[in-house]
Amino acid sequence: MKAAVLHGPRDLRVDRTPAPTPGPGEAVIRVGMAGLCGTDYSIFAGTRPVHYPKVLGHEFVGVVEAVGAGASRVRPGERVVVEPNYSCGACPLCREGNRNLCLGRVAVGIDVDGCFAEAARVPERCCWPAPAGVEDEDLVITEPLAVVVRAVRRAGVSAGERAAVVGAGTLGLLALQVLRARGAHVLVVSRSSRRFALARELGADATHALTDGPPEPAARAFSGREGVDVVVETAGTAEAVSHALALVRPGGRIVLTGLPHEPTPVAFFSVVRREVTITGSMIYQDEFEEAMRLVASGAVRTRALVTHRFGLDAIGAAFEAHRAPDAIKVAVLTA
Repeated sequence: MKAAVLHGPRDLRVDRTPAPTPGPGEAVIRVGMAGLCGTDYSIFAGTRPVHYPKVLGHEFVGVVEAVGAGASRVRPGERVVVEPNYSCGACPLCREGNRNLCLGRVAVGIDVDGCFAEAARVPERCCWPAPAGVEDEDLVITEPLAVVVRAVRRAGVSAGERAAVVGAGTLGLLALQVLRARGAHVLVVSRSSRRFALARELGADATHALTDGPPEPAARAFSGREGVDVVVETAGTAEAVSHALALVRPGGRIVLTGLPHEPTPVAFFSVVRREVTITGSMIYQDEFEEAMRLVASGAVRTRALVTHRFGLDAIGAAFEAHRAPDAIKVAVLTA
């Protein structure tokens, strides 16, 4: 089969590789469409090391081609969305229900070969039957959607609350829609205004570009009080954490989904004085089913975020497009 194999930083080649075969409890998925994200790019660029050679990619939908002994969750010919993280299932964290925090967690496309290929092998427990009538292009972003479904759930958002989303990338535009589905009013805050028209089309009540000034006045004007009730941070930078703290009201909540790798200064006097709750949210636990339901119902529009599409043979161009200012989600079609 054909697979995009990373042999080293920026050394990505479409090679002929042996087709995977399923082991016990595994399934081989014929990949239909895959999404390219910032994690993929960081591995491609060499800023996040992996063992080479590696087939990247972890956001995908496809059709079950074969299953191994003992597999009963899915069957050949069934269309599925893949949950690309799986835990050991045996450690104390897994046993207490925190499988997303498992120290032995395996990530498809990072720890094992991923989906930028014609086929990929995964544990069958990672396969979720695709909702009937929902196309691949709508389901390809299920994985990042599950991330923000968990974040909004951890925020404890109630209908009528005023919320802010920091960041207008894939996660931010998905978080906006999940918050709206919960009945919240949403302010989208970003470095620039280039995605604000789409944000408003997807349900944003207000927008604020940081190039136009600090976020505090925008939060007060939007909320009609000292700040917003809840902030969902999706940008993954130290600066974004500071903006989240500036946006939230006393007694409010912040949920952090990004993973800033640089030192993040936090004015903890302000956190304590204002009794701000800061919560981390790491990938997902059982949110895949709800994510697919939101897509199937039309409550979350994912296709609007797919801005670029490339065949597997043009995977290099796909990685280049990911860095383009107009790119939100780049999709790779392997069929």
